[in-house]
Amino acid sequence: MAGAGDLSELQARLDHRFTDLSLLRSALTHSSHSTERHQQDRLDNNERLEFLGDRVLGLSICQQLMSAFPRASEGELARRYNRLVARKMCAVIAQSLDLGRFLILSSGEARAGGRSKSTILANAMEAVLGAVFLDGGYEKAHQVITQLWRAELTVGGDFLLDAKTALQEWAQGKGFDLPVYKDVGRSGPDHQPLFSCEVQVEQVGLGQGNGPSKRAAEQRAAQDLLEKINENESAS
Repeated sequence: MAGAGDLSELQARLDHRFTDLSLLRSALTHSSHSTERHQQDRLDNNERLEFLGDRVLGLSICQQLMSAFPRASEGELARRYNRLVARKMCAVIAQSLDLGRFLILSSGEARAGGRSKSTILANAMEAVLGAVFLDGGYEKAHQVITQLWRAELTVGGDFLLDAKTALQEWAQGKGFDLPVYKDVGRSGPDHQPLFSCEVQVEQVGLGQGNGPSKRAAEQRAAQDLLEKINENESAS
């Protein structure tokens, strides 16, 4: 089982101190744990909070998209929205929080690697957002989401497209080697780390980027190199 324990570190990373800590513990409790314990405890898990958190996340992302793109079509908004609320994205954000370390799992699920399973991490991330909403209200939940999704939301004031994919497709189209990413540093406190990354395409150049997660740093490095490529192509 394990997991949970002292949740002060996780609360610091979320930048929210819970008034009702039982909400956070419930958000971290996988259904396998409650089933393993007692039949009557089956509702003492994160499934209901996940249901709520999914809706809170969706509303928060919609609010940010509407504000950032007042002239965007419904189709463009939907494309951006779907990427940002996807399970894959929720799992990435959960990993940036090291959420798996705090999960409360059955002994069997823990042995099966449950702390690193994308589905479990994504569900727990949504549940945590639901817990923040119940404990601090929508504005607090919106603040937490804005902070956690910031690296995925903004680069130079605009919303991120998948720069890594765009760079790879460009390199393949030109017949170059695939981009190579390299971690070059980490700074800041544990609850607010800053990662640095470089990306290189042989015969083309080097891009650099920083972000609160390795994924975000890689995206920004790819974006940096793409911008340099565009500048060179425009000048030639």
